[in-house]
Amino acid sequence: MKSYRKELWFNLPTRRGFVNITPDVEKCVKESGIKEGLCLVNAMHITASVFINDDEPGLHHDFEVWLEQLAPEKPYERYRHNGFEDNADAHLKRTIMGREVVVAVTEGKLDLGPWEQIFYGEFDGKRKKRVLVKIIGE
Repeated sequence: MKSYRKELWFNLPTRRGFVNITPDVEKCVKESGIKEGLCLVNAMHITASVFINDDEPGLHHDFEVWLEQLAPEKPYERYRHNGFEDNADAHLKRTIMGREVVVAVTEGKLDLGPWEQIFYGEFDGKRKKRVLVKIIGE
């Protein structure tokens, strides 16, 4: 069994945003040389997420509106976590959207559904954060 590991780095200029990282992960699969296995894609920060969904701007807007209704950024004082920081909402949004995805690798390619894409979700941006890609298989 082979193993491959790579870190992808992101620094969004905004507090929140979604980035389609499917091409980055596909490149990792190719670099790994693994033809059959599993690919883990994991946000390594507690205010960021990795998830799978459709790459459609209206849907991304809907996510933003929905998440803001569930865990509004302001007022900051509504959260006990906010003392030295103002990112309690980002922790909650990350919990809702998830930490990681696992995708099958079949014949050297990500085995995604017809509309599925892998996204990095940022909920407390304006600083450098990483995503781990770990691929195991043959």
